[in-house]
Amino acid sequence: MNITKDIYYIGVNDHEIDLFEGQYDVPNGMAYNSYVILDEKIAVMDTVDQKFTHEWLDNLSGVLDNRKPDYLIVQHMEPDHSANIKQFMKAYPDAVVVSSAKAFTMMQNFFGTDFADRRMVIGEGDTLSLGTHVLTFVTAPMVHWPEVVVTYDSTAKVLFSADGFGKFGALDVQEDWACEARRYYFGIVGKYGAQVQALLKKASGLDIDIICPLHGPVLTENLGYYINLYNIWSSYGIESEGIVIAYTSVYGNTKKAVDLLADKLRAGGCPKVVVNDLARVDMAEAVEDAFRYSKLVLATTTYNADIFPFMRVFIDHLIERGFKNKTVAFIENGSWAPLAAKTMKSMLESCKNLSFTDTTVNIMSALNDTSKSQIDALSKELTKEYVAQNGATANKNDLTALFNIGYGLYVVTCNDGKKDNGLIVNTVSQVTSTPNRIAVCINKQNYSHHVIKQTGIMNVNCLSVDAPFSLFENYGFQSGRAVNKFANEEPLRSDNGLAFLPKYINSFMSLKVEQYIDLDTHGMFICSVTEARVISDTETMTYTYYQNNVKPKPNTEGKKGWVCKICGYVHEGDELPEDFVCPLCKHGAADFEPIK
Repeated sequence: MNITKDIYYIGVNDHEIDLFEGQYDVPNGMAYNSYVILDEKIAVMDTVDQKFTHEWLDNLSGVLDNRKPDYLIVQHMEPDHSANIKQFMKAYPDAVVVSSAKAFTMMQNFFGTDFADRRMVIGEGDTLSLGTHVLTFVTAPMVHWPEVVVTYDSTAKVLFSADGFGKFGALDVQEDWACEARRYYFGIVGKYGAQVQALLKKASGLDIDIICPLHGPVLTENLGYYINLYNIWSSYGIESEGIVIAYTSVYGNTKKAVDLLADKLRAGGCPKVVVNDLARVDMAEAVEDAFRYSKLVLATTTYNADIFPFMRVFIDHLIERGFKNKTVAFIENGSWAPLAAKTMKSMLESCKNLSFTDTTVNIMSALNDTSKSQIDALSKELTKEYVAQNGATANKNDLTALFNIGYGLYVVTCNDGKKDNGLIVNTVSQVTSTPNRIAVCINKQNYSHHVIKQTGIMNVNCLSVDAPFSLFENYGFQSGRAVNKFANEEPLRSDNGLAFLPKYINSFMSLKVEQYIDLDTHGMFICSVTEARVISDTETMTYTYYQNNVKPKPNTEGKKGWVCKICGYVHEGDELPEDFVCPLCKHGAADFEPIK
């Protein structure tokens, strides 16, 4: 298979395998990918599993057309990719192995040799010219082994991504990419989100047209879709709004409680309710769902003064993979001394940024009026935001939304007639209460200022403390004139037709401009409130919280100059002009401080 005119696929499909890595069910098999770059010199990218030695060498020979390879580039030493290194080196004794120092140590362990007389050790930023093609190596430690490197071909704009962007399933089977890639990611790579984020940051500076992973299909179109999913997964964000109920039930009473809750959640407007019986579902699927959706309900019985074994295994999987940034609720069942909720919560203490519901459902053997009322209360607590988001069920005159205004951070949304737009602001205030008037200041350089002056309407979204830095990058560091800030998200709409954010806000207000005041660099819009909704009880994102907990620390080491307190942009130099405007967030010189 041609990837480009001189890059070829020589991998194999494995339909004999039933469990990948001895634990993951793969009904549609696996693909072990390998590639060849034909140039003045020839590079082979990785090998395949030991069961396919001859098939792979035949594929390679067919592409070489009597030429001989010069390099074998080993990006990852797991045996499903490295098993045939020794066989390759016997078949092509003049070839050189190219890999990281850690990989050569592993080769000694696997094969009894580190190819000391036929090797090239590479590290971060090293390059290898094949003639026309120039390869740059990028280290990717712990994605998901310590020796991993990925390779960028700047000529063909191809990223050879090792296990990154991989999925379960052979290439001769048609199936949804995201489902099996998500299960693969959280099962195998999920623990190493920080390392994947570091790799994505490196990759963001590369001009990539094609991604060639070691498992799964070659990605050639809509790369932003795949990269966005990987960014969500590795930052432990919310991919899909919804609630997962993971449960075990011995005699069916806990299951009855789960079924009742699921029905109430659907009736409360939850967009997706997933119910997983942990004794019967593929455990990897259940783990995938827990990371994918925004909320998780754990329901189980007290068992031998502990919790039912399948639930303990499930929670152990979550902890191992760094479960975080979710809302969690508990249903416990016990006939004489229920301990399940306490045990589950204590197991999750090591997980970061979890919020727990106020309501816990306590069942004594079977459902009764008390536990049914607790289920009703829990469903209302879990669906509060969905009720508020739905125009048919929302309280649209909930002026307690005004209580969430502070010196915080907000996303102001508008529409230019062709697309939705949004920007970050930090100056929203209530100026009168009879009638309610809201003042919003916006820098004149922002495209939204121009749009709102024309349309006279806007929505102010009050950000909550769970908002990730990627949200600020999207709405704050790029212009809506040049990009569609809602390209990766389907917004919800208020009665004025404008977008409001489906997550990471605790309330929003629809505003109509009543007066405009020119403040030189900024414009102040004095507005009346036409709609106000409270979405959740999550705390408002203040400017201080953003600075201390959300914004990454800027890299100022060895630099002299000024750093933007808003976005971390570094301006190097002894002086900062008084009229200087940050090129990223558009804030002025007053929001810069000297590098210390």
